[in-house]
Amino acid sequence: MAQRTKTHPDNAPGPFFVDQSCIDCGTCYTMAPETFADAGDHSHVHRQPGDAQRLRASMALLACPTASIGTDDKASMAEAARAFPDPLEDEVHFCGFTSEQSFGAWSYFIHRSAGNVLMDSPKAAPPLLKRIEELGGVATLVLSHQDDVADHAAFHARFGCERIMHSADRFAGMDRYIDGNEPVSLAPDLLFIPTPGHTAGSACLLYRDTFLFTGDHLWWNPERGMLSASRRVNWHSWSQQLHSLEKLLAFDFRWVLPGHGASKATKTPQEMRRELERGLAYLKQL
Repeated sequence: MAQRTKTHPDNAPGPFFVDQSCIDCGTCYTMAPETFADAGDHSHVHRQPGDAQRLRASMALLACPTASIGTDDKASMAEAARAFPDPLEDEVHFCGFTSEQSFGAWSYFIHRSAGNVLMDSPKAAPPLLKRIEELGGVATLVLSHQDDVADHAAFHARFGCERIMHSADRFAGMDRYIDGNEPVSLAPDLLFIPTPGHTAGSACLLYRDTFLFTGDHLWWNPERGMLSASRRVNWHSWSQQLHSLEKLLAFDFRWVLPGHGASKATKTPQEMRRELERGLAYLKQL
């Protein structure tokens, strides 16, 4: 729980604050940029929320992996808890309740008639578990790589979901492992795409040729204004990661939904392909 006595001095005066336990994962200022901002090695409240921003700020508080955000204004907290999973487009939602075990990585919920899907694991917070149960539970939990598994065991215990991961990360306890580097169809609308590089077993999930869930393989960098990846936080092979990024040019998608970094949506798959080509050209120069 965030503590007033340990608040960062650069918070704007008012009920919301960020304390010194912040790990600067970016969740709060990605979710609620009107209230929170990056202050270098931590996040801070750069502007106190008004009535129109209070719910979103409260949702960011609940999504924080380290409980580093506090508020004296509890008016919106119950509503904020009910707001997760947070709709993005169509059946795809952001789970919120990020986990410190995954350094605040974002997880996603796909509400589909053929069985609900979780992409990577959020924190097994009781309000989220209850809401997902109301939405029909989880049939499949796809894990992008070994860093973002968080509370996978708790979701399996609660919903009996099949946990799927690439075998190359050598992470124990899954129900199904994918081998090799070829895409594998999990269902007519779900394609598991091995994308080794960030880790040996990194993988993406493509839903309905529209939504690409990328883990830590690819994200939008708002400062550069382009799709990006990081050589600095590459744990396996940068050359393999670049090759895996090139492989994605063969697929149609309009959304990039990462575990870390900002998401990106375009109007057409062709526009997204051009963005990926532009990002690749930059990354190959690093």
